[in-house]
Amino acid sequence: MSVFSHPAYDNHEEVAFYHDAKSGLKAIIAVHNTNLGPSLGGCRMWPYADDSEALNDVLRLSRGMTYKSAMAGLKLGGGKSVIIGDPRKEKTPELLRAMGDFLNTLGGRYITAEDSGTSVADMKIIGERTEFVSGVTAGQEHGGDPSPSTAYGVFVGLKAAVAHRWGRTDLNGLKVSIQGVGNVGFRLAKLLKDAGAELFVTDIFQDNIDRAVNELGATAVTADEIFDLDVDLFAPCALGAILNDNTIERLKVGAIAGAANNQLAEERHAAALREKGILYAPDYVINAGGIIDVYYQQLGDYNPEQVKAHIESIGTTMQEVFQRADETGETTAHVADRIAEERFGHKDTLNGADSAAA
Repeated sequence: MSVFSHPAYDNHEEVAFYHDAKSGLKAIIAVHNTNLGPSLGGCRMWPYADDSEALNDVLRLSRGMTYKSAMAGLKLGGGKSVIIGDPRKEKTPELLRAMGDFLNTLGGRYITAEDSGTSVADMKIIGERTEFVSGVTAGQEHGGDPSPSTAYGVFVGLKAAVAHRWGRTDLNGLKVSIQGVGNVGFRLAKLLKDAGAELFVTDIFQDNIDRAVNELGATAVTADEIFDLDVDLFAPCALGAILNDNTIERLKVGAIAGAANNQLAEERHAAALREKGILYAPDYVINAGGIIDVYYQQLGDYNPEQVKAHIESIGTTMQEVFQRADETGETTAHVADRIAEERFGHKDTLNGADSAAA
């Protein structure tokens, strides 16, 4: 199958493949849309089952970044990169430097940052070979790491979902199941714990589960059991496509609000959630805290209070999406898509980035 006929291809501007035999690097960069600015999105390293799975992931993720930046009011386009390999076994400085060489071939049309399987330290090594790296600002509270901002944005959006679904402003006693307690999921779990929520967690790595249980008092469940829990809210914070025909049928929650990208396996699954009475917080709206943080790092004048205020606007955006969906009878996913497409549909479209960056 060619890229152009791939089901996840969505008029992407550029898809580049790279292999460096010396370091073993096999990577793909996808640039979806640059109408509002250069594409920016994280570099994911993952042990994909095959090349086809990696291509599908990078196409879907890059498209999501276009929508995410547009909804967050940023002068950025959407792009993503994936490295095929196990980050716990195959990541080397040589491989990361080769990734920097790969980035240079796109001439700045794509800027990378950390993502699943990569870290700020990795971005600094990639940065030895290229200037097209973000999320490494020393003046940022966490040394450039956008994960805390992503988690905080999800927390803000989750509270908006709780307010809309149950009409309550507190989270005390709320039962939340979290799929994935890595960099973002664990931080979200801590915010929820501090707000009085009861946590149920799972992860593909046992050490992540153990940390959540020992430090946050969470209840551990199996990877499959997470979909059958009788809880209030489900927070997917791992990989995508986990809301599908099988899992939606099993869910007993009232709302879904999590950090994972591309949570819906197919667009039609948004309607399936609505039919079950489950409020869905569109992933690229609620998880935009990290890209907002990285955007301000790119500006070169990082103001923590300004960044926090912009991230907190995610709650207002979520409220708008929920309200418009109620008024029109559309799914929240469709409403969010229409708003985003209005913003990035044409070059030089003006949005909230002008006032936010002022």
